[in-house]
Amino acid sequence: MNQQSTLDQLQELKLIGMAKRYEAIIKQPVHQQPEPHTIVGLLTEAEAGYRVYQRTQLYLRLSKLRYNATPEQINYTPGRGITKETLVTLTDGTFIEKSENLLITGSTGCGKSYFACAMGRNACLLGHRTMYYSMNRFIEALSMARLDGTYIRWLNMIAKTPLLIIDDFGLQPLSQDMRLSLLQILEDRFAKGATIVTSQLPVSKWYEYINEPTLADAICDRLTANAHKIELKGESLRTRKNN
Repeated sequence: MNQQSTLDQLQELKLIGMAKRYEAIIKQPVHQQPEPHTIVGLLTEAEAGYRVYQRTQLYLRLSKLRYNATPEQINYTPGRGITKETLVTLTDGTFIEKSENLLITGSTGCGKSYFACAMGRNACLLGHRTMYYSMNRFIEALSMARLDGTYIRWLNMIAKTPLLIIDDFGLQPLSQDMRLSLLQILEDRFAKGATIVTSQLPVSKWYEYINEPTLADAICDRLTANAHKIELKGESLRTRKNN
């Protein structure tokens, strides 16, 4: 079996990482090529790395994150309401593995959505499937699922997603159906998945926003139990950028 035949078979088997590494190896002069056992290790390493990369890219596409943000771009200067230590703690992904929530509040333009998207991108890089919704899109998706008969499947998909991001919570009134669905989603995810919520409203105002005592108790309890709370401060970053 010649080298080209081996390369063709690797590509036919969709071992793309191996194929690329093998092609690079056989292009080297024979006296510079690694020993057979080393080649096997290099091919295995290349394939594993390629699969992780492909999985990450898939998760990033499916997440539909609003911003292409990274934790390294987060501003944690004094007075911002977040420390470097807190950021490091969140970016190791432990809060996702432990199914803890992250509640990010602050005035408009202070970087809540950017922060949430940075955490979402980081989660994808760590191998956690992520779903991002603005509150408006979340309500639209829920309504559409009810209309086209995919509501239960949609709920199950969200329940199985390691990280759910709900952005701009509190911008519009909730209908009774939405309150019930939100409770169902949080109930399904409790101790099974992490949820990031951003809002202009402080957490203390969420009960009033939900505006239905029994459901507000249940929803707030599931959101705030074992939650990391960050109140971002400072002037609008949009204003600063425009200036």
